[in-house]
Amino acid sequence: MTHTPHELSEAFPEDAETIHLLKTRDQHFARMADEYHRLNRAIHRAETDIEPVADFTLEDMKKERLQLLDEIAAQLKSAPTNG
Repeated sequence: MTHTPHELSEAFPEDAETIHLLKTRDQHFARMADEYHRLNRAIHRAETDIEPVADFTLEDMKKERLQLLDEIAAQLKSAPTNG
């Protein structure tokens, strides 16, 4: 399988440890991260024509991914820096 762009680790490389901690300690964050991952994979499959979708569907998926990314970024910004 090809490399899937837009992974959380690429979007927030400096926050990898915080992402891991939040995923294990915060159920809401873990659900958001899982949904982001699921949606990101679906977008990648659509963009590479593995599972094609209509253009408007792909755009809606990208908007949803961006909204999740914004929510994740806000959580990371407000997360305590000490473990």
